[in-house]
Amino acid sequence: MRGSQAQEDAYPFFWPCFPPSPRCMEGATSWSDDLSAAETRNATARLPAGLGRLPAALQWATVACLSLVTTTPLYMTGFPAALMIGPMLAGIAVALSGGTIRVPKLCFFAVQVVLALMIAATVSQDFVGTFLRDWPLILLVIFSVIAVSTFSGWTIARSGVLPGTTAIWGSSAGAASSMLMMAEAYGADVRLVAFMQYLRVLFVASLATLVAHFSGHQGAGAPHAWFEPVPLLPLAALLAIGILAGLAGQKLRIPAGAFLFPFAIASVLNTSGTVTIHLPQWLLAIAFALLGWNIGLGFTRAILMHARRALLPTVLSILALLCFSGLLAGLLVFVLGIDPLTAYLATSPGSLDSVAVIAASSNVDIAFVMTLQTARLILVTFIGPWLARLVADRA
Repeated sequence: MRGSQAQEDAYPFFWPCFPPSPRCMEGATSWSDDLSAAETRNATARLPAGLGRLPAALQWATVACLSLVTTTPLYMTGFPAALMIGPMLAGIAVALSGGTIRVPKLCFFAVQVVLALMIAATVSQDFVGTFLRDWPLILLVIFSVIAVSTFSGWTIARSGVLPGTTAIWGSSAGAASSMLMMAEAYGADVRLVAFMQYLRVLFVASLATLVAHFSGHQGAGAPHAWFEPVPLLPLAALLAIGILAGLAGQKLRIPAGAFLFPFAIASVLNTSGTVTIHLPQWLLAIAFALLGWNIGLGFTRAILMHARRALLPTVLSILALLCFSGLLAGLLVFVLGIDPLTAYLATSPGSLDSVAVIAASSNVDIAFVMTLQTARLILVTFIGPWLARLVADRA
């Protein structure tokens, strides 16, 4: 923590209702300190290896060229979200080869705004109406996913592999960036939480893309005219609205506010006919690539070494959660009669922005997918601190 004031600033406005329990953090410090001490002893002996020896510009050139290699076959064969999955694979390869580059926070903020506008352009149904029409089943699905992910975290904590709060936040099925912020404020090992969260995103994104492809859901938004003329003034005004909304969402400490607040504002403006959202394909391709790099570049060798004890339990918990989400998707298909991919994306415990990209790249009911994903994020954010305390105290 960076002082008491910085710690207070990290808390969302509703967190005083659920202050961290001393027992929640019990074990977290000692466990991570043991690893940190070992890393400190070897810090002077460690030098950048592999791609880490290259200047940042050359590392970015490497990941960009490798992204072309990984993305082209996926794109040509019609894989949904190929423009995200390809760069993600390239980012993983560069990170594991010693790369030290990371997507700047400002760029990731811009990515969230662009993705929010893209999804808002596809909304043709009132989210509130979607929720109210089937709210009992939607809440059942949401709470079931939260319960299973929490149980997975409790199991990992109970086994002694990870401290309680780290296991709980790492297993929480919410937006990865929001979970990291909350985990840091509640004393968890942020590196391990990041590893667990983004490993699940990797599994969910890859599996959802494969399901979308082999189930015959061809990309709905596959770009053909990459540089078609776009009116610059309306585009600039639209991006300005998105950026201001994203800044407001962050200022108000809304979970995933850089994505959800522009998405909400732009959806209202779009469905009311106030604005027409039209984003150039080259801009979307850049946003997809940056999102893929943001995920892939996080899988460094240092993180993998730090998390090696938690690798097997984390993978097993992710697989269990994916199987359970598949069962819930089957329930939605049976009760509501929606298509299987829509149901699977709606119940997927992946990162909100990644699921949004895959949904927008496939022929699915985006309104239904985003309704469940957004509602789950809100619920996890509000009850997450209470769940972390409850489960960590009993682990």
